[in-house]
Amino acid sequence: MSEVKNLFASGHKACQGCTVPIMMSEILRATGKNVIVVNSTGCLETFSAGPEDFSCWEVPYIHPLFENAAAVATGVVAALEAKDGNKDNTQVLAIGGDGSSYDIGFGSISGTLERNDNVIYICYDNEAYMNTGVQRSSATPYAATTTTSPNGDASFGNVKYKKNMPEICKEHGIKYVATATVSDLNDLNKKVRKAMAINGASYLHVLVPCNTGWGIPAYMSIEIARMMVNAGLFPIFEYTDGEISSVKKIKKIPVTEVLFMQKRFKHLKDPKYAEQVRHIQEIADHNIARYGLE
Repeated sequence: MSEVKNLFASGHKACQGCTVPIMMSEILRATGKNVIVVNSTGCLETFSAGPEDFSCWEVPYIHPLFENAAAVATGVVAALEAKDGNKDNTQVLAIGGDGSSYDIGFGSISGTLERNDNVIYICYDNEAYMNTGVQRSSATPYAATTTTSPNGDASFGNVKYKKNMPEICKEHGIKYVATATVSDLNDLNKKVRKAMAINGASYLHVLVPCNTGWGIPAYMSIEIARMMVNAGLFPIFEYTDGEISSVKKIKKIPVTEVLFMQKRFKHLKDPKYAEQVRHIQEIADHNIARYGLE
């Protein structure tokens, strides 16, 4: 069997240990060449197509504004239909980080899902605005420290809770919503293929640890993703037609095992933050119970 060409070519300028290129390579392995990617501003765009006269995309690629990737993807779908009825079944992907998905581009995404446009929206979630200096987003976990939610004498870090984006998207009435991580690429590949089989909007949410923003060694990125899942901090599940259709069972570990490996949570080792640690464990336990992860 001949080797499948990597449609996300090497030579990009991602940070050492970045898991986003791993995610993107696997997504394009699942889609194949017959795809158009619409990618908002963020880490992925910056290191893959940001420099002048450089791109590592081996498929058609569009970089719109920070806030409108989903809307532009909808326009691409309409253009394909107007041209020839999209006879070759070209798939359209809209891809954004948590900053553009949870915050800046949320309205655009909501419109695409509400209209049930034939777009797969993929959020790659590294839980902060990593490209611009590790600022807090509404995907940043409770008690994490960022440059805009630092811990200190008067603060334990981020005081807000991470928005449950997959649940919000599910409530738009779309047929397929799923979560995945870079620690299980077979699962990610399978879910992309399922989304491609849907005639209408789908939403995929992928956890991609950032070794720079999370403060972890480059070689630990994949293992940290796996531990986040097993701690119950990032549940892996699928919704089909609004109902849970599958979950990934976990080997439960205490949240402290994964939190204390990350610089953004290391301040929580101080006994004065015992209440915050207890609360994070409650969040994880709630996820485990809600999705039946044990």
